[in-house]
Amino acid sequence: MSRSPSLPPPPPPVEIRSWPDREAMLADRAAVLGSLTDRLLGVPQLLLFLLVMAGLQAGWGLVGAGLVILDDGSDPLTFVFLGVAVLLGLAVLVPLGFVAGFGIRRDSRIRRLLTEWAALDLDPARDARHGAPGLSLLWFLVSFLLGAVGLWISFVAPASARAGSWTYGEVAYLMGVGVICWVTGLIGVAKAVAHYRWAVRLTSVVPAAAARGGAHR
Repeated sequence: MSRSPSLPPPPPPVEIRSWPDREAMLADRAAVLGSLTDRLLGVPQLLLFLLVMAGLQAGWGLVGAGLVILDDGSDPLTFVFLGVAVLLGLAVLVPLGFVAGFGIRRDSRIRRLLTEWAALDLDPARDARHGAPGLSLLWFLVSFLLGAVGLWISFVAPASARAGSWTYGEVAYLMGVGVICWVTGLIGVAKAVAHYRWAVRLTSVVPAAAARGGAHR
């Protein structure tokens, strides 16, 4: 059984499969592949992905505010504000970092399940829609834009800094904003590309079960 209760289990071992016929197995296979694809690339998942990124930016904004305050003075009150800002920022960043990590692990689990269920047999009539080209393209474009903006900020911020006009805290804050954007974008692009590659294999390569002539149907 799947370790995650929210995900379908992997296909049963050959010796305990109990589908009455091939059509029943293909129907279950199509339902599971469709559910997994929605859980991987659905619009709610994209919105959650962007919400986590926005939360990370908010947490880093609190830390950045502390860095800017530190540049403005060195009296004891400044260090108090710095400590409060950094603690609040970490209180946001650390939980969201775990959420992002769990999301990456869940996506990896979904991709393994997709591969396992797809290997049961070949079903060209249903398999084409599991590629979700529209959703894959949406993920790719949004993530690519985030990554491009992040890289631009990461390079432009230090290159544009001039003594007397920019503080070290401001430069560090902007570079952090850029890093969060391009790392998030890289994760999203990798996700979209990985699913596209899986979909290409699904529709162009006969799975092992079909190659064996459906021996386990």
